[in-house]
Amino acid sequence: MNDHNKSTEIENIPCEICLQEIPQSEAKIIEVDDYVVNFCGLECYEKWRAEEPEKK
Repeated sequence: MNDHNKSTEIENIPCEICLQEIPQSEAKIIEVDDYVVNFCGLECYEKWRAEEPEKK
């Protein structure tokens, strides 16, 4: 049996800020307390950090 029929589809996930679909392997992943957020790049990450209320 050939393995040529196996799917090579890349799993995409949305950026937390702009919701742009990005390959999971390329996402900048930040673990925050009990969940994980994904960013397409530093610009979106910095925007997210600026909007997050400061933790006490």
